[in-house]
Amino acid sequence: MIICFRLTLRTMNIVDGFIIWIHLLSASIWVGGSIFIGIILAPMLKHIGNSMEERIMIMIKIGRRFNIIAFPSFIILMLTGLYNSRFFFEYPYNFIETDYGILLLIKIIFVIITFASYIIHIKSFGKDTEAKIIENKELGYINIIRSKIINYGRLTVILSIIILLLAGFLDAGIEFR
Repeated sequence: MIICFRLTLRTMNIVDGFIIWIHLLSASIWVGGSIFIGIILAPMLKHIGNSMEERIMIMIKIGRRFNIIAFPSFIILMLTGLYNSRFFFEYPYNFIETDYGILLLIKIIFVIITFASYIIHIKSFGKDTEAKIIENKELGYINIIRSKIINYGRLTVILSIIILLLAGFLDAGIEFR
């Protein structure tokens, strides 16, 4: 009986370690890719392509390609995060009665806001937007699309960095009371 319990406990530690690794890998893909697109790729587009329309089309296509790995990474990130915080869902009062729980709750709220922003972002720049850009070469419309891409991208990156900061605070066991 004791041997079985120790084996189960050891297996849980391996499983938990694997889940945390998947969580960190997904965070690396999500945040690293978002930062790369926002800080490296977007500014480089000023030097690529002949027109604003062409640059916007390149950005939409790259974003769509990134979403192939970004969206599943974000979903995995949320699921592994829920798994890692399962104790707090078993005892919800810990969300408001402990410093860790309060920080975790704030992190969860930021994740929900980030996810909503991301969904709006990818829905706003689908195939229909691409078609409108191709048929409507009016500079005003293209500038509106460009502005939306930049603003949603910045919001997503900033929120993701804040979430990472909160994760660091949680890992460090920061107390603020």
